[in-house]
Amino acid sequence: MKPFIFTLLLFLLASVYAFYSCNKKETSSEKAIEQNLLVQIYSFTTLKNQLLTAAESKDVNEKQLQQLFRDTRLAYKKFEWAAEYYQPIATRFINGPPVKEVEIDGTTFNPAGLQVIENYLFPKYDKTKNKELIDQLKLLDVSINKYKLYFGNVDILNWQIFDATRQQIFRVQALGITDFDNPLLQNSLQESATSLESITKVLSYYTDGSDSKLIEQLTAAIHYLRQNNNFNSFNRAVFIADYGNPASISIANLIVALKIPVIRYNRLLNQDAKTLFDTNAYNVNAYSNDPSFFITDKKVALGKKLFADPILSGMHTRSCQSCHQPEKAFADGFTKNTVINSTALLRRNTPTLINAALQPAQFYDLRAAMLEDQVLDVVANKQEMHGSIKQATALLYKDKEYRRLFHDAFPKIDTAGIPAYEVSNAIGSYIRSLVMLNSRFDEYMRGNKAAMNQSEINGFNLFMGKAKCATCHYMPLFNGTLPPKFIRIESEVIGVPRYAKGMEVDTDMGRYNLVRIDDYKHSFKITTVRNAAQTAPYMHNGVFTTLEQVVDFYNKGGGAGMGLKVDNQTLAADKLNLSPKECGELVAFIKSLDSKKM
Repeated sequence: MKPFIFTLLLFLLASVYAFYSCNKKETSSEKAIEQNLLVQIYSFTTLKNQLLTAAESKDVNEKQLQQLFRDTRLAYKKFEWAAEYYQPIATRFINGPPVKEVEIDGTTFNPAGLQVIENYLFPKYDKTKNKELIDQLKLLDVSINKYKLYFGNVDILNWQIFDATRQQIFRVQALGITDFDNPLLQNSLQESATSLESITKVLSYYTDGSDSKLIEQLTAAIHYLRQNNNFNSFNRAVFIADYGNPASISIANLIVALKIPVIRYNRLLNQDAKTLFDTNAYNVNAYSNDPSFFITDKKVALGKKLFADPILSGMHTRSCQSCHQPEKAFADGFTKNTVINSTALLRRNTPTLINAALQPAQFYDLRAAMLEDQVLDVVANKQEMHGSIKQATALLYKDKEYRRLFHDAFPKIDTAGIPAYEVSNAIGSYIRSLVMLNSRFDEYMRGNKAAMNQSEINGFNLFMGKAKCATCHYMPLFNGTLPPKFIRIESEVIGVPRYAKGMEVDTDMGRYNLVRIDDYKHSFKITTVRNAAQTAPYMHNGVFTTLEQVVDFYNKGGGAGMGLKVDNQTLAADKLNLSPKECGELVAFIKSLDSKKM
């Protein structure tokens, strides 16, 4: 994706600069951590090889295989903080998702690694997959060797270490305690504790007896994970608010205290963010093409005016606001809106635009990489606005007020016309201004324990645990943008029915229409749960009219769980066995995610 090519270049340049600016004392800590990482990687290799030997044995022992796999995963968790930060591509083949993935730029990743292996060993060892198990174990060597080469030859830097360890706390909070990457093994709490133990050792290089608060906080978090090891009853609200957040805040404070030089680059989670819930944690410009697209007040004002003006549509009868209505949380309340100047229905439901800037791709099928691309797509779409951006800019240029607003928002010497990108960037900037992370849930995580009632807190714990919602709708954004790096956005096949009580999968093929890979038939973007209480009806086809229906759908295991034929469903078809009370608590929590009007 273009924004991240720019980001990567800045990151590499920053790394070179920081390397030459570090003093000897700092380097000694860095070198010690590098050496420890290599020891952990070799330990992981040894356990992986033991697992391979056991799999190749003539007398395969299921319990032995399963225990060795547990140990191998725990060994990986010790250096996950560094693997994910420094070698994300290699790590994708160590602990990536067990399904084929297609990136927004078209890059395809085949399933590989520990999560694939888990499927061969749990809940029972599948003897018929022994060859695949062996092949996957051998394939791990490719990424392991990349780890060894990198950490054996490339200097890691203090500011990166602090950034990476804080991101690991965020990873534990958002993913680690949800069974995100070990749904069958169900050892996420133990793995999270192991992960935090490892970064505690790393950060101990930067603390001493007079500054032990951070280590005490991390130790307390580890103890909480170890002592409360029942997955379904684990209180994630308490763990995140009372243990995880204080530790990440202390890391941020330690960076300031030690005067660690921080190299900044464009990304969604700001480097100044002390927690995932800070009011200024997220950078609305992160997915912009380059700084010239960044938001300004004048662009927002212009974009707001354009958003409500039907001048962009072919017959001047529809504006962006016609479907994305501010009073309806920037949705429209319809199952599907109509084709412009017709009573025929559009193909898909209108999604909210609140927090749309916090996802690296737009539309249900992820076909647009930027908000500007989305704007141009909609304007040109014959069913939606049936407009011409060229004709629209000519009309806008004739309007004296618009000429002034464009000149103010995009100062330029050439005033012979209005470029199309200025129209799309102005509307894109307005949408970026619609980031609203100010719900009662956010207040709770910022320290106001009275912001949520017990039913809502129970619902959050269910969302993150037993109900498995958070393994797709990732906290804290509750969309499909994967934390803590927020670079990838995911789509899922959940078997949405054509009719609420029907037994036929909706005919819309979703992302398959773009990528032409069978795995992506009926695959759609994981949309945000924030403001869901205000944006009914639900799903890409608007098939469900209430949150209760949505919860019931997931409780039954999606389409496949209901008996629909969905051979490629990525959502587990197992029933969740949520009680009526638990379903009600889930709905109560979702309602706590409503943004407050600004």
